[in-house]
Amino acid sequence: EDDSDYCIRNIKIEHGTYIFDLETPDLKLEGVEFNKPGRHNLLNGLVAFAMAMQAGPPPHRLAEALATFKGVQRRFSYQIKNDDFIYIDDYAHHPTEINAVFEAVSEMHPNKKVLAIFQPHLFSRTRDFANEFAKSLSRFENMLLLDIYPAREEPITGVDSEWLLGKMTNGNRKLISKEQILSEIKNQNPEILITMGAGDIGLEVVKIKKEMSYAS
Repeated sequence: EDDSDYCIRNIKIEHGTYIFDLETPDLKLEGVEFNKPGRHNLLNGLVAFAMAMQAGPPPHRLAEALATFKGVQRRFSYQIKNDDFIYIDDYAHHPTEINAVFEAVSEMHPNKKVLAIFQPHLFSRTRDFANEFAKSLSRFENMLLLDIYPAREEPITGVDSEWLLGKMTNGNRKLISKEQILSEIKNQNPEILITMGAGDIGLEVVKIKKEMSYAS
């Protein structure tokens, strides 16, 4: 919202959708819609629009394309989106990405009970960014932490999810196994559920979606 050649102005949020005016060097498009939550995604959409403009398609067609863009797999992907329950899955595996997920869900779905589930990825990354991970994960009021997904690495002495959990400050935080995921979700009964991580937590998404679609 500065004086760049391409700007997004007058942002509103309605039913989890951004609605805004898009200004180009030559014209202004009003009431443009974009459905991917998060200001980082909105900026990505603006850059894609600006690049596409150089190829010559009619601007109104590009605006229509922004409105229909569904995003990519495991990037703030809505698995369930009902009035009383929302399930979001994201590939976030770095503190900056976790912060982006928190800010997006807080902006799009304020004042909701959120339960986040995170699977750390790599012992070395967890060690190197432990304090940053603890800070970003502590922003979620309710947090379930899984064991570290090792991928290509061998364990590092003293670096595990229990150690990371001890650095976090949110009151409702807990270390669980993957086998406990469904029961913990049902026990906590969140309005919004988020799963995050770059390990095999992605394999749990279908199970969670199936069970919670039935439950909700």
